[in-house]
Amino acid sequence: MPSWKLVSGLFIGFVGSLVVMVGVGYAMVSIPNENDAAKSQNNVYYWADGSQMVATGTGVNRQNVTIDKIPEAMQWAVISAENKSFYDDSGVDPMGIARALANMARGGQTQGGSTITQQFVKNTYLSQEQTVTRKFKEMFISIKVGTKLDKKQILQGYLNTSYYGRGAYGIQAAAQTYYGVNAVDLKPSQCAFLAALLKGPTYYDPAGNADLDPSANATDNLRRSQERWAWILSEMHKDKHLSDAQYQVAKSKYPKPQGRKATKNMTGQISYLVDTAKKYVLNHSKITEAQFDQGGYQIYTTFDKKSVNALSAAVKKVQKERLDPKHRDLDKYVQFGAASVVPKDGAIVALYGGDGYENGHFTNNADTSGVPVGSTWKPFVLAAAMEYGTYKSDGEGLSPLSKYNGNDKLKVRNQDGSYVLNKDGSVFYQRNEGPKPWGYITLRKAMEQSINTPFVQLGMDVGMSKVRDVAKASGILDSSFATLNPSFAIGTSTPSAIRMADAYATFAASGQHTDPYSVTSVKKEGQELPGFTKPKRTRVMPENVANNVTDTLENVVQNGTGQNAKALGRTVAGKTGTTDSNKSAWFVGYTQQLSTSVAMFRENPKDHELLSMNGTAGVDSIHGGDIPTLVWTEYMKAALKGKNDPGFPDPTEIGKVQDELGAPSPTPSVTITPSETPSDSPTPTPSVTTTSPSPTPSESCQLGWDPNCNGNGNGNGNGNGGGNGNGNGGLDTGGVDGGGGESPTPTATDTTGTGNTRGNGNGGFFGGQNG
Repeated sequence: MPSWKLVSGLFIGFVGSLVVMVGVGYAMVSIPNENDAAKSQNNVYYWADGSQMVATGTGVNRQNVTIDKIPEAMQWAVISAENKSFYDDSGVDPMGIARALANMARGGQTQGGSTITQQFVKNTYLSQEQTVTRKFKEMFISIKVGTKLDKKQILQGYLNTSYYGRGAYGIQAAAQTYYGVNAVDLKPSQCAFLAALLKGPTYYDPAGNADLDPSANATDNLRRSQERWAWILSEMHKDKHLSDAQYQVAKSKYPKPQGRKATKNMTGQISYLVDTAKKYVLNHSKITEAQFDQGGYQIYTTFDKKSVNALSAAVKKVQKERLDPKHRDLDKYVQFGAASVVPKDGAIVALYGGDGYENGHFTNNADTSGVPVGSTWKPFVLAAAMEYGTYKSDGEGLSPLSKYNGNDKLKVRNQDGSYVLNKDGSVFYQRNEGPKPWGYITLRKAMEQSINTPFVQLGMDVGMSKVRDVAKASGILDSSFATLNPSFAIGTSTPSAIRMADAYATFAASGQHTDPYSVTSVKKEGQELPGFTKPKRTRVMPENVANNVTDTLENVVQNGTGQNAKALGRTVAGKTGTTDSNKSAWFVGYTQQLSTSVAMFRENPKDHELLSMNGTAGVDSIHGGDIPTLVWTEYMKAALKGKNDPGFPDPTEIGKVQDELGAPSPTPSVTITPSETPSDSPTPTPSVTTTSPSPTPSESCQLGWDPNCNGNGNGNGNGNGGGNGNGNGGLDTGGVDGGGGESPTPTATDTTGTGNTRGNGNGGFFGGQNG
């Protein structure tokens, strides 16, 4: 056992060492200068080729003011909200420091200082470094500040170095940014608003910062701001810093700030490129928004200047040709959002975010949420069916040649056979865009013509959770998923244009997915910062499932709703999308080299609610295959100019043909013998000969995989005229009853009618069977 002398000596030595360390630390630190803190640098952004895109910073938006130029209401607002004991405390909160150190020891983030003095000190050390050493340094500085500066000087320094959002550092810049006045002219109500921003401008600016965080949308931010503003005024009144009369005036009306303004160089698409890159930096590093906006960073992006300009030019060209907002009210408030991503890589090479900050449009349409994608969602339903099958296929995937009911106003069934009900207990009916009776058609045909009812029932049979899983694996974020009801299958979800381009890039890459990225590296003071390695590519979908989706979407472009994309003159796969009430229209398409999405919508500028596009561009309704596809094609021509056309991998047959419950079995061929001479006597019952279908060259013909297979059938009507029907095959076995003969219209004198009519029907093996 050590002697008491040894123990005492060690203890005294330890304490003495601590005293010496504290003394040395105290002596070595210097008091921060708010003027030094006001020195900021530009952030410089670079194109993908390494050339400079733009230099933007906040240096011009900082100006220190003396305490006599800061209203007392502003001073008391921050004291009542942040540090009531400011004029009495030592400037250091030991418990707050202990909590911060304990949090760091557990590997968590450091916590902000709990006194105004500590926050002032912290404002002058806005580096990304989060270490115990730094925390001790801040503590020593705070102690020295508390003993060397008077409280007014500390408060002045705090208000001059705090970040208020929108690039505004210091109370003078904040007053100008939010209210267009000098700090000295701020009213108590406005002071309380600005004090609320110090809680975190990302979440308390009523203009919203959804581009940085979806939860920081304008609606939620306004609510948070109003609540904290009212609380601060109440605290000021409670603390006797506002008289009863002043309090009543201040709280009578929320002091709504001015809208955002474009800062230097933030014009055109540059503003949205910078916005996207900044968001990526903040989400992939420990850099805070305040640190980033202080400047000094070099950000190297994936954006290709030529492609960005081509996408903007494509939007402007189609806008000029098709829209006339000066003379047609329904063309007002039309918005476009678009993004272009490289398959197998994830690099965002181009985007279109809107009309530019200089025109008052601060929302990045390429990275916004809230715009339903409509039928561009259907490929995820088909992919889920091919990968997982339905509840009745014993786990085996479905073939895209499986048939589902395509008729309008379909009663949708649950997997137990019961009908889906509305909240009021009535039966849910799914509608198509029109009343055409399609009957039972293949999923391939339903995709081609973008018919809703087959995919809604298919989604129910597969399970909407599996559809969601496939979409998520392809790149769609959880935050954009709609409720898992029947309509989920036809695009009620609201992913961004960037995420839709990225998800379709998964099909283009034969089932391999890479997260989209816009920044390749970030440097500060010559040092590369961690967190910006290229995202990894992973397989998220069986190769042949993705290739069969691509094959189906090629058919959409060749024969269906996306035919305007054929003008690209390349091998293309894509899907159109139009939503209820015509509030949005999409086209998402891809080659092997590039996946691009284009969204079009109308938005009320006051509340950002979507408006119907019925009547926009002088047409009854806007479809994804129209204006969005024209923009897509115009852009892709320029972006892919000079590049080869590799096509797509050939798919192989997949899954089994599993028709929807209730679908008829293939109808046998029928021969009808007409009577030789029409007469006025009652029409005799035709004689019917039933035969089996004729043999076909191969199984692939029967399944419709061989485009060279043709089926021909002839039927002769008896009585009221004869008719012949012919069916020509190909990839689709639809049209079993192809092109039957039609009875001519009777005349007044001859009710039996005369003559022949002729029809043609499409449908491989069973083509023209019942002419």
